[in-house]
Amino acid sequence: LLLLLLLPGAVAIDTPVFELRETLMGKYGEDSKLIYDLADQGGELLSLRYDLTVPFARYVAVNAIGNIKRYHIGKVYRRDQPQLNRGRFREFFQCDFDIAGSYAAMVPDAEVLSVLVEILRDLQLGKFTVKLNHRRLLDAMLAIAGVPAQKFRPICSAIDKLDKEPWEVVRAEMVEEKGLPGDVADTIGQFVVLRGEPRQLLAVLTASEHPLAQHPDSAAALAELSSLFDYLDALGALGPISFDLSLARGLDYYTGVIYEAVLEGGNVGSIAAGGRYDKLVGMFSGKDVPAVGVSIGIERVFAIMEGQARQRAAASNTAIRATETQVLVASIGNGMQVKRMEVAAKLWAAGIKAEFGFKPNPKMGDQLGYALEQGIPFMVLFGETELQQGQVKVKDMAAKSEEAVALDGLVGHLQRLIAAPASS
Repeated sequence: LLLLLLLPGAVAIDTPVFELRETLMGKYGEDSKLIYDLADQGGELLSLRYDLTVPFARYVAVNAIGNIKRYHIGKVYRRDQPQLNRGRFREFFQCDFDIAGSYAAMVPDAEVLSVLVEILRDLQLGKFTVKLNHRRLLDAMLAIAGVPAQKFRPICSAIDKLDKEPWEVVRAEMVEEKGLPGDVADTIGQFVVLRGEPRQLLAVLTASEHPLAQHPDSAAALAELSSLFDYLDALGALGPISFDLSLARGLDYYTGVIYEAVLEGGNVGSIAAGGRYDKLVGMFSGKDVPAVGVSIGIERVFAIMEGQARQRAAASNTAIRATETQVLVASIGNGMQVKRMEVAAKLWAAGIKAEFGFKPNPKMGDQLGYALEQGIPFMVLFGETELQQGQVKVKDMAAKSEEAVALDGLVGHLQRLIAAPASS
């Protein structure tokens, strides 16, 4: 993951886990209610950071930075309802990659999306889709439908729920809760069903008779997307992209391209999301700095990986590894703890991951059970008799075989055994 973030020349920065409350408010739309506020400390109203993007924008503004590529892995906090099986927590890690500064149009957007696609490919989580839309396209769509400008953001928040709720529920929220006329909501419904392969849908929307091709803002957005798709194709990242007019992203600070990644068949929601936010830095400095980025939900990725690991373990009737231990150094009889330590130290010095156990006189059944439970592939066994002969026994847990090995040849023997599965 870090290698893929470093490849495009990104630098690492860190920001405080708390910010002035005024720094965070007014940036997240209806999700602002999920911000954790801290108790008043000497007259300062502080809040825990909701994401890594707004603190980054403040950092760029305060330090008067021109151009920067950065990555940041850190904790964020949301006053949400935890759902452990879906990777939803109140405290969780995010991994962000952002590009801020003046560059050729859509080039940074393409690079950010390319990094996202490469990370998801490298993680090998399964088939994924990156849904993509444009905020100006979305605003034009609402204007064409007849939505008043002051209701754009609330209606966007409703549209953003389409990945979780059916259209009927979202339409009811627009009409009954947000006061939108039914015919206006129905017109929006005709737009949000449009999705597909990027260039194919782009051809439909840019046809001269299509309303979005006739609106100046959406026409400009479509021209940007045309360039973006060409750049993504050149970077080998266009394949997983789905052009989807139902994607809204409820955060208020987005100004251009928006996107989110979902794993097909997964039940954890989006595993990454982001977009362009050209006005956010200017909220802190008065000078706009164009920026675009993506956030990857580390816990959601881990939830998927854990579920897949459990499925593989169940299918092969093997244990899920909690550690990377390769060898358990075990003994028979009493008074062997120091010798177990000596053997483990030799294995560590050779780069072999080994444990020796903390009990001074462990029972063999307990040691064997621990190795099986933890999925440790090899055991080194010895007692008084083996040590007198200058030997130990090496047990291959998968093959259920055991052989005597000279103590001075133990390291080389284990290195060959450990390397064998990788080379076979």
